[in-house]
Amino acid sequence: MQQSARLKTLSLWLVLVASLLVILPSLLPARMSASLPNWLTAHRLAPGLDLTGGSRLVLEVSRSDIAADRLRAAVETIGNTLRAGRIPYSDLNGAEQTIDVTVTSADRLEAARAALAGLDLGTISEPESGQFRLVLSPAAINDAVSAASLGAVDAVRRRVESLDIPSLVVGRGERDRIVVSMPGLTDPQRVKDMLAQVGRLSARLVDNSMPVNTAMEDGAPAGSEVLYSIGEPPVGYLVRQDDLFTTTDVASAQPAANDEPFIEFVLKGEAADRLAAFTRENSGRTIAILLDGQIISTSQIQGAITDGVGRLSGDFDAEGAANLARIIASGPLPAPLTIIEERSIEPALGATSSGTVVIALVIAVAAVVAFMTFLYGVLGVVASVALFFTVLLTFAVLALIGAPFSLSMIAGIVLTVGIAVDASVLIFERIREEVKAGQALSDAVDTGFARARATVLDASATMLIAIAVLFLLSAAPVRAFALAVGIGLLATLFTTFTLTQRLVRAWLGRSHATHLPKGVRSGFFDRLNLRFMAVRNGVFLLTAVLSLAIAGLLVAGKLQLGIDFTGGAALEVQAKSGNADPTDIFARLSDTGVDVQSVTRHGDARHALVRLTSAGEGENAEQTSVLVARGELEDDYDFRRVEAVGPAISGELIDTATLGFVVGLLALVAYIWIRFEWHFAIGAIIALAHDVFFTLGFLAIAKIEFNVTAVAALLTVAGYSLNDTMVVYDRIRENLRHFKQMPLPILIDDAINRTLSRTVLTSATTLIALAALAFFGGEAIRTFALTLLFGVAIGTISSIYIAGPILILFRLQPERYRPGKGGKGAVTEATGANG
Repeated sequence: MQQSARLKTLSLWLVLVASLLVILPSLLPARMSASLPNWLTAHRLAPGLDLTGGSRLVLEVSRSDIAADRLRAAVETIGNTLRAGRIPYSDLNGAEQTIDVTVTSADRLEAARAALAGLDLGTISEPESGQFRLVLSPAAINDAVSAASLGAVDAVRRRVESLDIPSLVVGRGERDRIVVSMPGLTDPQRVKDMLAQVGRLSARLVDNSMPVNTAMEDGAPAGSEVLYSIGEPPVGYLVRQDDLFTTTDVASAQPAANDEPFIEFVLKGEAADRLAAFTRENSGRTIAILLDGQIISTSQIQGAITDGVGRLSGDFDAEGAANLARIIASGPLPAPLTIIEERSIEPALGATSSGTVVIALVIAVAAVVAFMTFLYGVLGVVASVALFFTVLLTFAVLALIGAPFSLSMIAGIVLTVGIAVDASVLIFERIREEVKAGQALSDAVDTGFARARATVLDASATMLIAIAVLFLLSAAPVRAFALAVGIGLLATLFTTFTLTQRLVRAWLGRSHATHLPKGVRSGFFDRLNLRFMAVRNGVFLLTAVLSLAIAGLLVAGKLQLGIDFTGGAALEVQAKSGNADPTDIFARLSDTGVDVQSVTRHGDARHALVRLTSAGEGENAEQTSVLVARGELEDDYDFRRVEAVGPAISGELIDTATLGFVVGLLALVAYIWIRFEWHFAIGAIIALAHDVFFTLGFLAIAKIEFNVTAVAALLTVAGYSLNDTMVVYDRIRENLRHFKQMPLPILIDDAINRTLSRTVLTSATTLIALAALAFFGGEAIRTFALTLLFGVAIGTISSIYIAGPILILFRLQPERYRPGKGGKGAVTEATGANG
């Protein structure tokens, strides 16, 4: 037994030392960590874009373009198949993934059916005899989109890498999307320009067989089509449909200049031979160069081009020529791409945010340590040591996972600091209660850890459920927050029942103490014996009045929805000299045709926050707004932060936020229903509704933007509130088993008073940590911290004044309570489900 205990202690210290080694390279300057072994530096914490500055683009393959291409290809395939089978037809056309064709020979209908069925393009029906309708398979289009997205990742990487952006990362995101991260690059406009074109280059012969105007009016001859130039006004050309060469035939391309910028390209061997033969035979005729179906240049053939070298000139400047050369050299994209989300932050703002949030973390830890040491003396020091290792272990796991370290992760760790001591407070208060009941200190320590275990696990489970839902059903920043909090909670459970327990027993063994340390000062709650239930009717009345007022605010539209849910763009600007002028900014942007939602001061007088709605319809509309705003303001303002969210992203965020919130609440309530009586589940539902509703009211009154992080804050508040409520309910459940004849109001008052020290102290440590985050964490994280700060405060109140009285309202009766819920009575008394 002793050997087993020593082995557990050794394993514990090995885990802690390993955690310290993992995090050490991230704490040391890069110059010092460079001298460490590779195996030790392989898991440095990599800061995210919100800490380093830079840009992040989310791109989506255009499903409509792929569907249109498949429709055209299917129409062509059907026509070729019917002609090959000598099946006469007419009226072959396609629209919206539906193709209609009429077979004009009755005796060839069966052959037509067999031929069309063999193509396996989709579902075939016959509305009338001789008419066939084919609906293309949605699954085939989905497969094509997925394949195009997979190919687009490499194509995008090749194209953007030509810009020599350091630390560039291109990868696949959710829903077959492409994510481009560019640390240090705050204006990604050049990248967006590079990705705006598919890059399908081709050369075709201009058809002089008829005037282009005649072709426009009467139709082009077979094998030719009318295409237009890229300039303004567009000029029409009649060109052959056969390509002389395409992008895949280009070996290299680079910009050059004489009097005007141009692009010089070199063809591969076989293509060069074809061009030499063609130009030798067609001297004096005109070649049109096409880019994505538009004519960008025309040139007359002066003679045979034998070296495979061509020159491309057009209406572009030196930067445009350089970009076009890169597009040609990197090859075409498999499909058009749409930028559906953009997040950019200035490096200086990222550095400021990282510095302030780290300061907030240090202040939060120091304040919680001081608070715990003041209240519990040597036991508080033990809890503080465990807290230090909890934070260390959380950082180490995050480093091993390799997730980019972000502001939201630090916010999650700060919240973890606040709630990490919850388990220690529960245990210490239980130990103090057992000593007060007459147990020897050494026995009280064993009993306290044993009886508090179930309460700690119940309380942690509610938070973990909320965090798991956040992680699975939220956007990237929220997932990072959820990941940090989830790891922090698991680390807390580990250190509490290993390190804290062993340190307390080690202190007992060395000090031979028989009484609690004199430094324990939390006993002042014992003398209060407050009658909470006596004022429950007044509390219900006040809650009803405030709820009506909040409902009025929400109905009146006072809750400000962020661009995450509405789409559009948000720009944080800083005046290059003097102060920002919101009125002037609004007027200037409005004159350009941009739909300005609002312009407000942001922080100090030099900064302003500009909110834009999308300029028109479509996924790229908000990008147009950002582009116009940059062009109008960039001479007078620096752009510190840019966020642009398209309709696809905003719609998904609404769906996932709603689904995540509903699933989270249902999961939390289901857990309580399983662990307790139905009365407790109803009480938890009403308490949760109270907390969420009042927090929404706070957001409306404080004019805090309701965005994805606000949803994360609401679900975190719900988890924390239930965490608090679970402790009270556990003690009520214990009283129900022991005092079956006690009036319910007195029984609930007793449970609340016995857990009041834990409730107040845990809320205090959490509020201290969140206050440090709100006041020292900087503008980027302040609104999120303030939302949590209010939510935790209101959740603490509801666990006392809402969750308890609801049990009386629904007539929970002690004599009818079933001890089987949550475990048999005898077992429960031994192991404890008590706070």
